[in-house]
Parts: sequence; C-alpha cells; structure tokens
Amino acid sequence: MGEIPTRRGGRPKRTALSRERVIAAAVALADEKGESGVTMRALATGLGVEAMSLYNHVRNRDDILDGMVDAVFALIELPPPAADWKTAMRDRAASARAALRAHPWAVGLMDSRSRPGPATLHHHDAVLGALRTGGFSVPLAARAVAVIDSFVYGSVLQELSLPFTAPGERDAIATAFLPALSSDTHPHLAELVMARAAGPEYDYAEEFAFGLSLILDALRPDEQGAYRPR
Repeated sequence: MGEIPTRRGGRPKRTALSRERVIAAAVALADEKGESGVTMRALATGLGVEAMSLYNHVRNRDDILDGMVDAVFALIELPPPAADWKTAMRDRAASARAALRAHPWAVGLMDSRSRPGPATLHHHDAVLGALRTGGFSVPLAARAVAVIDSFVYGSVLQELSLPFTAPGERDAIATAFLPALSSDTHPHLAELVMARAAGPEYDYAEEFAFGLSLILDALRPDEQGAYRPR
C-alpha cells in the first residue's frame, strides 16, 4: 500500500484544492441533497476548507452549476464517427437516461446554462454531426435533437416521480387502490390495472425503449443540404 504524503512533523498533507475537486464535490452533494443543497458553505464544509477559498477556483454558484452540468454531459456516450445515425441516437439516448437517473438533480439543468462547458459543447456537436452525416439538413437535425431530448428528459422525470422503485411495490400500490376502481365508472383504467397486475414486473426501461423507437422510426433524413464528409 502506498503511504499518505506527510508534511514535516508527520501531519498528513492536505490534497490541493482545484476546480475539478470543487465540481466533483458539488456533484456528490447534489446527489445527496439535491441542487438546492449545493451552497458555498456546504461545499466548503465537505471539502474541509473555508468558503472564501472556493473563489480561487470558481467564480460563484452559477459557475459551479455550469461545471456540474458539464460533468454530467461528459458521462453521456458520444456517437462514434461514421456511425449509423439511428443507432447513434438510440445509444446516446440510453446513455443520457442512465446519466440522468444517476444524477436526478440534473434533469432540469441540462439546457439551462448560458455558459456551456467543453464537454457540453463537444457532446452537442457530435450529436448534430451524426445526424448531418446521416443525411439530415441543419434545420431537421436541430429539430430531431430537440424532440429526442424532450423525450429523454421527460421520461426520466416521469420515472423518477413514480411512487414505486423496488420490485413488488407496484403491485402493492395497485392492490391498495384497486377497490376504488369500478368497471362501471372507470372501465378502461380498471382494465389497465388488472392487466398490469397480472403481467410481469413493471420495467420502465421497456417503456423508454418503446417511446424512443416511435420517435426514431418517424424521423427521416431529408437529404437536402445534408453534410457529406470529404
């Protein structure tokens, strides 16, 4: 095992503070307490420093939020060069869903920053590039990204809002309110609940894949003005 670096006198050397450490600590804090829990005081306490020392590495709280969003974008899979556009969009959407489920606070922040970081810019450029190479014009590529992102963000938000997370919780909730459903007054809802209860365990990933396929199958390259690499 490696030894912990020490100062003279045997005291452990404090890890140097950096922008990367501040952003990583902010992401961890948001994962635990939500975006509103990310304050300069809380960050400083977690890092074991004075709050004023943070300003040597970040301008303000908005700068921290910019960095946090950029850190999440860095987790999302980028379309590889010359990839089939539909496969690239499918893989990228699934990767974005995984990143947002791991960091729920990010859902409402992804498109909110006026100072996008390098990972954010690289991500958007690569996604647009995959669509342009696939035959989409500039206007259609922009619309395709907007539709796909709206679906991804909305789906994750809906999934995170569901009143069940652990296996079996769905059935318990359905059983609890099933007596309030009458086939006379709510025939279609009662039918749905019964079908869900009788079916396999609810898998939101399947719902996500179904909706994403509907969108991707409806999109068509328009060829006009499409970018072709030399």
